[in-house]
Amino acid sequence: MAPIELHGMAPSAPCRTVAMAAECAGVDYTYVSVNPMQGETKTPEFLAMNPTHTIPTIKDGDYVLYESRPIASYIMNKYCKDEKMNPQDPETRGLIDQRLYFDMGILNKALSECIYPVMMGGQKPADISKEKYDKLKETLGWLDGYVAGGKFAAGTTCITVADLALVATYSTLKNTVATQKDLLDVSAFKNVEAWFEKCKGVIPNYEKADGEGAKALGGWYNK
Repeated sequence: MAPIELHGMAPSAPCRTVAMAAECAGVDYTYVSVNPMQGETKTPEFLAMNPTHTIPTIKDGDYVLYESRPIASYIMNKYCKDEKMNPQDPETRGLIDQRLYFDMGILNKALSECIYPVMMGGQKPADISKEKYDKLKETLGWLDGYVAGGKFAAGTTCITVADLALVATYSTLKNTVATQKDLLDVSAFKNVEAWFEKCKGVIPNYEKADGEGAKALGGWYNK
C-alpha cells in the first residue's frame, strides 16, 4: 500500500494534527511540503485536489480529503486497530466530536486572536487587548476541567483524536503566547500541563509529528 500523501507544512497546527493521527494509527505517510504564503496552494495541480486551496490536504490512493479534523478522524477510523484509542460507542464519540469542535471554535479561535495579529499584523504581544488574553485563559480553564483527574480530553483512559487536535493547539500556545509569562502563565492550569506531558509521552514520534513544527511556529511569533 502506498503511503498517504500529506500536503502541508510542519509549522501549521492543523497539519500537525494529521501527522499525529497517522503516527497513532501506525500508517505510513509522506510529507509533501506546500507553502500557502508562496502561492503553492493555488497552482492548477493543487486546486484540482482542493479548490478551497487550504492545508492540510491528503491523498490516500485516489481518495482526497481536506480540513484537518475530518482528515484525522478518517485516518483513525480507517487505520487505527486499537479500539481504546478509537472508540466507537455513540456516547464517547459524541464527546470526542464535541472536544474537536471545542478546539476548532473556542480554544483555537481564542488563541488565534492573540497570536496572529503579532505574527501577521506587526503588533507586539503587549498590544493585544486584555480581554482577548482573558478569553484565552477562560477557555484554558474549561480544558483544565475536561482533563482533570488524569483523564484524556474526552474523559477516556486512552488518547483519542480529540487529544491530537487539542495537543496541536496547546503546543502552539506553549511556543507562542505562553512565552510571554506576564501575559499568560500556563502554570495555573496544572491539569492541562500534566495532560500535555502525558500526551507527548504516548504519541509516537511526537517531536517529528508536532514538537518540531510548533517550535518553528514559535520562532516566527518571537522573532
